[in-house]
Amino acid sequence: MRNLLRFSLVLLSLNFMISISSAEDEAVDRIQKLEKIADYALVPPTLNTSPLPEYDYDKLDYGMTIGISRTPGGRIWACWVAGGDSPAAFFVLATSDDDGETWSKPRLVLDSHSKDLPMERSILVGNLWTDPLGRLWLFFDQSMKMFDGRGGVWATICENPDAEKPQWSEPKRIWHGVTLNKPTVLSNSEWMLPISLDERGGLHDFKGCFKELDSLRGANVFVSNNQGDTWTRRGMANFPEPDWHEHMIVEREDGSLWMLARTRPGIMESTSVDMGKTWSKPVPSKIKHPNARFHIRRLDSGNLLLIKHGDQIDAHSGRVQLSAWLSEDDGNSWKGGLVLDERKGISYPDGFQAPEGKIYISYDRNRATDGEILLARFTEADILAKKLVEPNSKLKMLISRPLAGRNSE
Repeated sequence: MRNLLRFSLVLLSLNFMISISSAEDEAVDRIQKLEKIADYALVPPTLNTSPLPEYDYDKLDYGMTIGISRTPGGRIWACWVAGGDSPAAFFVLATSDDDGETWSKPRLVLDSHSKDLPMERSILVGNLWTDPLGRLWLFFDQSMKMFDGRGGVWATICENPDAEKPQWSEPKRIWHGVTLNKPTVLSNSEWMLPISLDERGGLHDFKGCFKELDSLRGANVFVSNNQGDTWTRRGMANFPEPDWHEHMIVEREDGSLWMLARTRPGIMESTSVDMGKTWSKPVPSKIKHPNARFHIRRLDSGNLLLIKHGDQIDAHSGRVQLSAWLSEDDGNSWKGGLVLDERKGISYPDGFQAPEGKIYISYDRNRATDGEILLARFTEADILAKKLVEPNSKLKMLISRPLAGRNSE
């Protein structure tokens, strides 16, 4: 009887071990298959420079801001996400040649979906940037579904962004992850690009994929010393409770780099004193902001511009009251508080400053319902006065509105 009991226990143990081994083999097989599918995101997407009528406003039903930039000739380019904040996402770009008063129909579309793929391939995160040479860059990510654990930052460059028929370069992959915000031109002439490789790894179906990248996951910074021909990874900061990072970098007057990043509790910050190689332990910022995108850049005056939610620096009420602030002391204190839009459901500011000093900020409103992409045009004087005092300043200007499923206005 005892021998029989021992045999039964051994047999049970063996079956259990076989079951575990089988489950592990299945998990490995699943990861391998998904990582092979993720390789479809390594294929360069096609730039659609003749997107009408397929991608006209009456065919679109969603709008989330990506970025905005001004070219040397004064043309403004705006980019936003259509399809959804989801695997259905793709990019749409339009232009304005009258200082943002009126906008073209879609002029460029990046849509990498295909019926031939085993699952959806999205383009969801990126930005527009005019470099010191006057070239217009479009940064964008490409991933299977929302994020396959690797993703990838790509860039296409337009040498003639003011032309009647702008020409874009073949998209080039820079690295893994995503880039939401513009590069920073440092005092040593380097270009620094913020790249986020999500610390949570692959989402949903892709959970557990690309574990070999885990040591590189965080708020990375890449630099270029050759005007964007190549980019090199320099360092990384790791933030607790990260939520897409969406980090931005400012070079302070003392030469240190100040990084602000999005986390679930709000903005956190880190500092580098060796040009981005190493970063200090992140701490909560005095700037109180919801779990959402913000915008910070140095202006031509030397002041810092901050776009955040809330009519106070140390308070907010969620994604309402998008406001503009100035700092004359590298972010130690803030002045102004011009409310650009007091309504609910506004978010994701991005912007630039024109050579004559005007500031332009794009943002979205009620992405899934109204889907509006909006523009604010103002000056430092307006910010300090907390109201528009310059004659050419204007708020709540419409860039685009999807019209599918509703009557055109």
